[in-house]
Amino acid sequence: MPKLTVAVAFVVLAVLASTMTYTGFLVIGVLADHLGTGRVMAGLLLGALFARFPWIRKGKLRIVGLLPKPVRRPLIVSILALCLLYFLSRGEYEPAAFTGFVTAFLLTFPWLRRAMFDRMLSSVFKFAGRSPSDSADDRVIEGEFREKKD
Repeated sequence: MPKLTVAVAFVVLAVLASTMTYTGFLVIGVLADHLGTGRVMAGLLLGALFARFPWIRKGKLRIVGLLPKPVRRPLIVSILALCLLYFLSRGEYEPAAFTGFVTAFLLTFPWLRRAMFDRMLSSVFKFAGRSPSDSADDRVIEGEFREKKD
């Protein structure tokens, strides 16, 4: 049973990777069409826009890029949404389906990652005989209140 589960997980990851790769190919094609350049130039422009490089400053390793972290995911999703609208307006439903799937995956990825990570942690803690700490819940805000003496 574990071998089958691992095989299914690898197949799902391979399908997801190939779907995202094909969608990247489609996005670069749409961008090249709008800019009036070739695919290579459009790919280089997107690569330069989203590139991140290691940087050592004051003895600490940092990763710097052209775009700040809070801007990257919304920009990627908006580019994918515009490509989705482009394909739907031209009546090309197969590329629109791939682009829509990847857009939905990128929107739900933070929730999926949190749910999968919590499930794996709970099984590891159960296996080790410990219970996870109650402070690990991200949906609970803890606070400490003290009264001031008048």
